[in-house]
Amino acid sequence: GMLLLSGGIDSPVAGFLMAKRGMRLTAVHFHTPPFTSEEAHDKVMRLAALMAPWCEGLTVYSVPFTECQVKINQSVEPATTTLHTRACMTQIAEILASRRRCGALVTGESLGQVASQTLESLAYTDGATDIPVFRPLIGMDKEEIILLAKKIGTFETAIEPFDDCCTLFSPEHPLTRPNVPEQRGVYE
Repeated sequence: GMLLLSGGIDSPVAGFLMAKRGMRLTAVHFHTPPFTSEEAHDKVMRLAALMAPWCEGLTVYSVPFTECQVKINQSVEPATTTLHTRACMTQIAEILASRRRCGALVTGESLGQVASQTLESLAYTDGATDIPVFRPLIGMDKEEIILLAKKIGTFETAIEPFDDCCTLFSPEHPLTRPNVPEQRGVYE
């Protein structure tokens, strides 16, 4: 599986749960210099190192995402930037997954936790890929996820205060219930 590793609390836990089920993982991280710091990137690499023992090693692809994110921000309605950014990340992750012979993407999404994790938003993101998207945290609440992060030793690193690309250009009022066919037309 190709794990989308953000640097937050959730994605390392999602990776742990899939590795525990026997899935071999490769990870992809999207970074946006100069908008995000080298410390933010280093934090993700340290999270990957913490995850590596229970993944039997973990290769991490670091994707420079600045140009994509700026273009999306300039091309779509502000309320939809997060939605389209997630779709773009999903497509890039799928390309890497294909090269690594990964049969699925793995994310740390949990239903309703943030605007990009509503049922409609998840359906839109799923439409950006032809391979399955596994979300092992989908029915968990934040407290359950935090307890697992503490148990596996990633929590303290994950909460270090470095911004990642998911917070970059985040709209004040994101679209939470997108019209999927309409937004696909905008994205294409």
